[in-house]
Amino acid sequence: MAAASRKAAAATKKVAASKKAAAPKKAAKKSTPAKAVAGKAASASSAPVKSTAKKTSASGTPVKSTAKKTSASSAPAKATARKPTPTTPTPAKKSAPAKKAAPAAVTPAKPTPAKATSPKAASAKAAPAKAASAKATPSKAAPTKITPAKPPRNESHTALVRRARRINRELGEVYPYAHPELDFENPFQLVVATVLSAQTTDLRVNQTTPALFGKYPTPEDLAAANPEEVEEILRPTGFFRAKTKSVIGLSKALRDDFGGEVPGRLEDLVKLPGVGRKTAFVVLGNAFGRPGITVDTHFQRLVRRWQWTDQTEPDKIEAAIGGLFPKSEWTMLSHHVIFHGRRICHARKPACGACPIAPLCPAYGEGETDPEKAQKLLKYEKGGFPGQRLNPPQSYLDAGGIPAPPLGAPAPGAVVPGASAPGAPAPASAGPAPGSPAREAG
Repeated sequence: MAAASRKAAAATKKVAASKKAAAPKKAAKKSTPAKAVAGKAASASSAPVKSTAKKTSASGTPVKSTAKKTSASSAPAKATARKPTPTTPTPAKKSAPAKKAAPAAVTPAKPTPAKATSPKAASAKAAPAKAASAKATPSKAAPTKITPAKPPRNESHTALVRRARRINRELGEVYPYAHPELDFENPFQLVVATVLSAQTTDLRVNQTTPALFGKYPTPEDLAAANPEEVEEILRPTGFFRAKTKSVIGLSKALRDDFGGEVPGRLEDLVKLPGVGRKTAFVVLGNAFGRPGITVDTHFQRLVRRWQWTDQTEPDKIEAAIGGLFPKSEWTMLSHHVIFHGRRICHARKPACGACPIAPLCPAYGEGETDPEKAQKLLKYEKGGFPGQRLNPPQSYLDAGGIPAPPLGAPAPGAVVPGASAPGAPAPASAGPAPGSPAREAG
């Protein structure tokens, strides 16, 4: 019996020992699926995300959007999601860290695209900046390269009228002080001075007439003058014999036919010796205030350059230009065009580079286009030199004009004899410079 009891006790001990040895194995077997589950959860991070999305779907739409963001996140975001998962012993129950990790993964994901796009944005901003700088470069060079508005070949009359009037308005802004550049105090002095201005400068006439009118102030005095004495006075103006005959003859006509007064009608003025339509319109417009177009050499040259007309005869030019402007503008139009022809738009070397109406001129480029070189070609007040009148209007002086010196006096800023400067007036003792823009035909 004792032996049987001993055997039974030994058997129970073996059973107990075997049970104790089997217990860890069972625990290990149970933990192995958990670890595998954890590994699966760690390798497939989208499964917990989907489960959390289902659990939190009742809370509202924002959770779904965050779940989509985390599921579609980049590789760095997945890596951050994996890190907290292995640290937890029971990943199946503790899915809350996964919820916290999901927003945490979203937060660093925001600066990542910003950093990635910042160089692109900088390059995109740099491209317009370069384009803007490229556009700014030609705008600075625009004044040196003026593109004139050339009229079409078949320009209508209406388009021609608009273009011509626009040029006249621009000239009016450039020369608001435009005036007749002959010194006179009454119609008689003006008609005599205009006759003397043929083939010479207004400056030379203005320097000569003070002595003439000082000795012969009225038509009656000049009509009774000794021709030789008058010739001596008029010698500086050139063609003094023919001019002496004209001024004495018109003085006799005024004395005999018009009672010593200058008539105010075109028909009567053109009957005077040496007086043509041009001289008559100068007198009518400036002494009587009656509109008229003065077609001198400057006027003829400029209206053809601007393609206002292709006529060459003064009478036809007068009629053609008169049809483009209202009659009330004829006198000032003549002053504007003549001023511009004498100062900037010269016959031989127009100062195109310094012309204020260059964008409107179809003849741009016929003269000097370089601004610095063109500036040296400007005449009279535009070039800083004296004008042609000894007694100019106050408006001219206010605009910076300089009075002309009397006969024999050196001009302000005159050059040394033998030297020449572009735009400088001729010395007082010399004749008109060949090609001078101030020369005009009678």
